[in-house]
Amino acid sequence: MATDQINVQQPKHPLYALTTSELTDQRRQLENAIASYDRMKPVSQERGDLLARLDDVIAEQDDRTKLAAHA
Repeated sequence: MATDQINVQQPKHPLYALTTSELTDQRRQLENAIASYDRMKPVSQERGDLLARLDDVIAEQDDRTKLAAHA
């Protein structure tokens, strides 16, 4: 498996400044990359970094959902 298939670029802007579609795209890329790492033996340390980034994206999405519900 080529390494470049599982690289996920950092967004050009902080998560709070991304559009909803950019945030969704970032989440999808991270989830796909993590799934690729899960198939590797042994699992790479980079997977943990991607999981942390995914947690941040999910938290931002959750915050936006909560704000929209209170609007």
